[in-house]
Amino acid sequence: MPLFRKKPVVIEAHQWIKNGDHPQDDAPVIRTWAGGLIVELGEGRVVRAYIGSGDEVKGGNMSCNECGAALRWHGWIKTLEGGHIVCPYDWIVTGVKGEMYPCKPDIFAATYERVDPNGAAES
Repeated sequence: MPLFRKKPVVIEAHQWIKNGDHPQDDAPVIRTWAGGLIVELGEGRVVRAYIGSGDEVKGGNMSCNECGAALRWHGWIKTLEGGHIVCPYDWIVTGVKGEMYPCKPDIFAATYERVDPNGAAES
């Protein structure tokens, strides 16, 4: 049986913890109201706020099947395969064609190593 090795590719990745974390997401929107200052996070361009179904929104405390955290703390990302939930601490990987997708921390650690700007592995 023929064997193959995945070609080494340098990718860009950012760990996502909350809405607005990805560098390509919108900056906070600042609005003033009645002399006070209200700061609202803008909707992310890469990782959007997770809305879910009506029951999940109403429940607010429903837990994620993947990580166990409340779904209200999750994000949603559009990928080439469709939409995916983003759990806190997932990595958002930018692929070789500019596509973005979430990667679980354990899979990320087993698959990738940090490199310097020249592409050499950092120790």
